Amino acid sequence: MTAPGRQPSPCVRKCCLDGDQCLGCGRLMPEILEWAAATDERQRQIIIAARERHARRSASFGH
Repeated sequence: MTAPGRQPSPCVRKCCLDGDQCLGCGRLMPEILEWAAATDERQRQIIIAARERHARRSASFGH
C-alpha cells in the first residue's frame, strides 16, 4: 500500500457545501473524505480538479 500523501490540505476554512461541492476550496465531498488516505499523486489530482472547479464557479458568478 502506498503511504498517504503529503500535500497541504486545500481547505481554506470557509466550508459551505452546494450539493457535494465545497464553496471554499472547490473539492467534492468524496474528495474531502478520501484526502487523509490519498496518495501524494491523488492529492495533487484533487488539488488541480478543485482549483479548476472553484475557478469555473467563480467565473460563472462574476467573482
